[in-house]
Amino acid sequence: MSEYRRSLEGNVYFFTVVTYQRQPFLGTDESIRVFDEILNKVKQTHPFEVEACVFLHDHLHAIWRLPDGDSSYSMRWGLIKKEFSKTMKDKLHSSGPTASRLRHRENTVWQRRFWEHRIRDEKDFQAHFDYIHYNPVKHGLVNKPGDWPHSTFKQYMKNEIYPKDWGDAAVEIDVSIGME
Repeated sequence: MSEYRRSLEGNVYFFTVVTYQRQPFLGTDESIRVFDEILNKVKQTHPFEVEACVFLHDHLHAIWRLPDGDSSYSMRWGLIKKEFSKTMKDKLHSSGPTASRLRHRENTVWQRRFWEHRIRDEKDFQAHFDYIHYNPVKHGLVNKPGDWPHSTFKQYMKNEIYPKDWGDAAVEIDVSIGME
């Protein structure tokens, strides 16, 4: 089990963001590079910390820590999704937008909404932190979290927050967070 201890002061949130119609473009090196560049640009004008993150092919999970008194995560996600869509529009296959998407001036890269959950306490943080890092194993993409290249898991393994064998598919661990 991981042992990540940090103050939960401020606004800490868990997110799930999904691609439009589950298009499988997020797990590519280029998509992640572009996403990271845009995320860092948004962080310069609207600061926040990424505590944990995993990119799968058609969705991502993240934990963000916003500054005290700031809960404008929706605005940040809107900026990231808009800029990513603009930057990657010629590289992504896209079906035509629906009438509703045209009316709302939306593209067909991301699902309109995202799922968010405010982290309540250390136990809640730990459950979501572990859920993020175990997600590639849960989806059958790898046998252990350290084998997935698009996650913060290796960073935490290097810093000895997780042992090298944590989350091995042969070891039963509880990573449920009540979403499903």
